Amino acid sequence: MKDISARIPDQTRIRQSFRRGLGSYHRAASVQAQIAARLAQLLAEAGGARQIGSAVEFGCGTGHLTQQLAQRFDFGRLLLNDLVPEASAALSVLPRATRAQARFAAGPIEALPLPAQLDLIASASTVQWIADLPGLLARLTDHLVPGGWLLLSGFGRNQFHELVALGSAAAAPSYLDAADWPAMLPAGLEIHALEQTPQVLHFDGAMALLKHLRQTGVNGHAQQGWSRRRLRDFEDRYRARFGQAGRLPLTYDPVLLLARRTG
Repeated sequence: MKDISARIPDQTRIRQSFRRGLGSYHRAASVQAQIAARLAQLLAEAGGARQIGSAVEFGCGTGHLTQQLAQRFDFGRLLLNDLVPEASAALSVLPRATRAQARFAAGPIEALPLPAQLDLIASASTVQWIADLPGLLARLTDHLVPGGWLLLSGFGRNQFHELVALGSAAAAPSYLDAADWPAMLPAGLEIHALEQTPQVLHFDGAMALLKHLRQTGVNGHAQQGWSRRRLRDFEDRYRARFGQAGRLPLTYDPVLLLARRTG
């Protein structure tokens, strides 16, 4: 298996893939919706103040996490960000009072000018696309106030392991297990919660599985075209190796992190 951690993501291809899936993402991305709900729950359970003065959410997408946070917290200032400019529509999921204090900025989080003195930096199902994750985490930590929260989720090394075993090159560059995360964090961050709970979706056939990937945009590195023969061969190999009761499983491997700046 190739070392996927060494890959540099093609952000143009990723942006195009997520843009194509933007209209169907909110409905199709059921696992990502559950992840967003659990992230917001973790922050609420940690005893964070209901009022959050200044926050950034990057990779906001269609607003799964945005909506979950807005249901539990009030924001003084909120910056939403995504690689896809059309994701600015996520502002619409905010309550009117919060929306008045919120703005959207498009582009890669690695180059985004960040406000100083942030109380919360959050992102759901995004950090696996960051090639230099330690560098980004250090930068994000520098912008948190003492006591500020870092709330993130990515995916572990078992993510889409069925596709990888069948030769897919569509993996993101930074799949990390929960056990990998402590070494990734810069000094000054204290872990409050760290969870890894795989979830398996099942599909009737290869066409339905590939449609799911296309509708969620998660195949941002995929370059393979699909002829009828290639699709049939792919499904036959998938069923022979992983088939379960006539269906095709697809494993998601979410990893959730809540950390706090100590000083």
